[in-house]
Amino acid sequence: MSRLTRLFRGRDGAAAIEFAIIAPLFFLCVLTLIAYGIYLSAAHSIQQIAADAARTAIAGLSESERERLATDYIQRTTMDQSFIKSSRMTVTVKDDAGNTNQFTVRIMYDAGDLPIFNMFTFAMPSEKIERFATIRVGGI
Repeated sequence: MSRLTRLFRGRDGAAAIEFAIIAPLFFLCVLTLIAYGIYLSAAHSIQQIAADAARTAIAGLSESERERLATDYIQRTTMDQSFIKSSRMTVTVKDDAGNTNQFTVRIMYDAGDLPIFNMFTFAMPSEKIERFATIRVGGI
């Protein structure tokens, strides 16, 4: 058998070549999944912070007092969040125009520093995470 036919029929190193072809795509998918997980975790945390801030703000008697209570709560509670910085949040507390018995806490978070936006991969979510929680004043 000639050297050339032995080269083409040989299977030595085939797994290494297959790994070299598939590994970059595999690692790209895994890192993208991790980055999306971090983004979704941050979005969920923002929603929970908005809900908790609304529950805290219900003690306020006016719109400005509610906003101060919600902002104070957010400043205190986001200190132990790993991917959320309170300095990148915008908090608004507004009484609902259609119903005077409820108000809404809205949080706009600039998530541009999350790892997902450093990747050039698949479809990207918005860099602004906006979540809100509406709460009724005085119970049912």
